[in-house]
Amino acid sequence: QVKVVESGGGLVHPGGSLRLSCTASGSDSSIGTMGWWRQAPGKERELVADITSGGRPYYVDSVRGRFTVSRDNAKNTVHLQMNSLTPEDTAVYYCNADFGFAELWGQGTQVTVSS
Repeated sequence: QVKVVESGGGLVHPGGSLRLSCTASGSDSSIGTMGWWRQAPGKERELVADITSGGRPYYVDSVRGRFTVSRDNAKNTVHLQMNSLTPEDTAVYYCNADFGFAELWGQGTQVTVSS
């Protein structure tokens, strides 16, 4: 069964850090670009960061310098290290993985930044 599973969300104070992880599994083919998206209440889902299979990252301007995306191709895992979090980072974070035949989404993990 092909699936994408996230972990690592939670509640953190402003200025704090969280690390999200995502594993894509169930396919014998190599995974292409893997990325993190987020959706805040009342807003559209937006791309936060992604990384190609070759390790090239992309960041949306609002997180560049605070977030770091990385991946382990051997484990089909992608991580998002989030530092200096602000209340504006509060959202459900979704992992997306390109399996070649389709792009699949995880179920999402809640990140709440609040004092």
